[in-house]
Amino acid sequence: MADYQNVQLEVQDRIATLSVNRPDKLNALNEQTIRELGQAMDEIAGRDDVGGVILTGVGEKGFVAGADIAELAKMGPVDGIEVSRLGQRVFRQIELSRKPVLAAVNGFALGGGCELALACHLRIASENAQFGLPEVKLGIIPGYGGTLRLPRIVGKGRALELMLTAQFIKADEAYRIGLVNRVVRKPEEGSQKDALMTEARAMMSVILANGPIALGLAIECTTRGMEMSVDDGLALESNLFGLLAATSDMREGMTAFLEKRTAAFTGK
Repeated sequence: MADYQNVQLEVQDRIATLSVNRPDKLNALNEQTIRELGQAMDEIAGRDDVGGVILTGVGEKGFVAGADIAELAKMGPVDGIEVSRLGQRVFRQIELSRKPVLAAVNGFALGGGCELALACHLRIASENAQFGLPEVKLGIIPGYGGTLRLPRIVGKGRALELMLTAQFIKADEAYRIGLVNRVVRKPEEGSQKDALMTEARAMMSVILANGPIALGLAIECTTRGMEMSVDDGLALESNLFGLLAATSDMREGMTAFLEKRTAAFTGK
């Protein structure tokens, strides 16, 4: 396991919890943090004991409150391109992960933090979460893929409204427009973050009960398919559908169904 400074990686019951760990900066993304996220995703991809990932931020106030503005303020034109491409590369790595990645959004998910959540396959939010892409207030635009992913998830009109007004939306509104899959209410007892993580683990456990190869190819087919023509996407779907027919997991899944028992998938 790599020695991380700005992220934490914990694994339990095949679920990796990857946390951005800069709570004094509301988990803002600087260059080192983005690089460590990429390194952690590389590690996760190679670990047989990990089936899926919950991505979150340390603390109750911030998932990731944005990019590190003090660092961005120093960039010139060439630096700006490199800053953007680093974030794009790592976030694309998350998006194309064949192991499902669930964002557990606790508190602020702004700018680069919102873009990080958008790169995940699913998003659940605590009741106190807020989302926004306020980059135009700084004289810039989202640079980590937000201009592409947000309209694909919520539609062009709503995406442009968020980007052009630079306004924040709360968790319930994010759910209403389809930005998040679920909102976790604050419990009468215990912390909101604990409730969020409990819900995230429960959802991931349901997902990981299914065939791991099928999960990965469903992610790939959906992500790639949205970037293709309908005919090309259908061709990809049929090819991956056929590929799964060569796996032991398909035989096990169908046999278990016919025998009315729980499938024991092996990822082969």
